[in-house]
Amino acid sequence: MLTFNCMQNMARQEATKSSLLGKKIKEIRKQKGFTQEQLAIKAGVAYTTLTKVENEAIKNPSFETVVAIANGLEVDVNELIKNEHE
Repeated sequence: MLTFNCMQNMARQEATKSSLLGKKIKEIRKQKGFTQEQLAIKAGVAYTTLTKVENEAIKNPSFETVVAIANGLEVDVNELIKNEHE
């Protein structure tokens, strides 16, 4: 059985991952010179979805959304989801 502290640590790790995802998407988008609107169109996702993922309003976007954003950015999906410390 998981202890309360263990569950808190797992929740923090998940929050950190989603936080890193939004930051990574924004960083790569800016490096490539895309506006949020341009990337949303290129990725085939709603503009509001993209902005919410980047700003962490959507903490756990669907895998399909992450793949679409990666395709729009022309990067491998692993580049978005990998932990920088791995």
